[in-house]
Amino acid sequence: MAWTKYQLFLAGLMLTTGSINTLSAKWADMFTAKGCHDDPTHLFSHPFLQAVFMFLGELSCLAVFYILLHHDRRSPEPRVNPGQSFNPLLFFPPAMCDMTATSIMYVALNMTSASSFQMLRGAVIIFTGLLSVAFLGRRLAPSQWFGMLTTILGLVIVGLADFFSGHRDDTHKLSDIITGDLLIILAQIIVSVQMVLEEKFVYKHDVHPLRAVGTEGLFGFVVLSLLLIPMYFIYVGNFSDNPRHVLEDALDAFCQIGHQPLIILALLGNTVSIAFFNFAGISVTKEISATTRMVLDSLRTLVIWVVSLALGWEQFHGLQVLGFLVLLLGAALYNGLHRPLLARIPCCAEMVTTEEENSPEERERLLGDGRVQAADES
Repeated sequence: MAWTKYQLFLAGLMLTTGSINTLSAKWADMFTAKGCHDDPTHLFSHPFLQAVFMFLGELSCLAVFYILLHHDRRSPEPRVNPGQSFNPLLFFPPAMCDMTATSIMYVALNMTSASSFQMLRGAVIIFTGLLSVAFLGRRLAPSQWFGMLTTILGLVIVGLADFFSGHRDDTHKLSDIITGDLLIILAQIIVSVQMVLEEKFVYKHDVHPLRAVGTEGLFGFVVLSLLLIPMYFIYVGNFSDNPRHVLEDALDAFCQIGHQPLIILALLGNTVSIAFFNFAGISVTKEISATTRMVLDSLRTLVIWVVSLALGWEQFHGLQVLGFLVLLLGAALYNGLHRPLLARIPCCAEMVTTEEENSPEERERLLGDGRVQAADES
């Protein structure tokens, strides 16, 4: 069945905004500008402030939800389901996971390339699968276990590509690249905890996805904005690249923005893109399918890699191509993209039917339910 123009628009919007989200965050990291008090020119290294802007984008989804709801109620046939009433504090634990994971990932993005950053985020299916078995009592199909093992192999290949590139990379030290890669994987563990918490406590309340994302964005924005105050005084030494070597120097960030206004363009690109990415992702799931959304999410990794190469932000490494393909295969197996192909083979059709019966909800509820993980996101 051919896609309509609206479906093509949604798919293009999701792919474009998802790619811009990571590229704009990396672009901000590459700016140099003077800070406050005649500080020398230095890189814009403010991951926690970037996370605040990202949560601002998520928060805007809440405004979009109420605008859509208001418009829908005025139509003759309302179509938007506002969902059940719920306690917003249900979203506080997953929002804190989102805040922690997103902050860690933005720290890691300062240390590694945008393409490796996006590829390594594929590790989330490993930890989500394991935690869903341990805490939700799910039974994973054999193909999902094989997909997780394939993903581990892909992560190893991407890690090796970063290791070899670190020996001839002028922008990142080898130790920084390895640390960044490990931090990204650590963040995926936290993201998987977030997804399991949402599955266990949130989904049963039938909350509209835009409202869910916006509520988590509200908590993340408020809490992280308040945390910027103590971060201004926490000395972390060489772990931080700002002149005062504190965990986050928001004042230095705003001074740099004043000296280099293009930085705010990159930050706003991150904010606006995450808002549209959430909307587009939810709409793709609704209008097309969750599987299509997964494919588009994988394709944005390719877009980010190609754009980074074109802009000269990183060098070409064959191992990265192999790693990307292996990660794509792992995600496809985990999400069941092989099933329509096997179903056409008579000898495999019964096996596919049995596998679907053993795990009927896994793909839709854990990875394709209409939510976007921001560190996703980011």
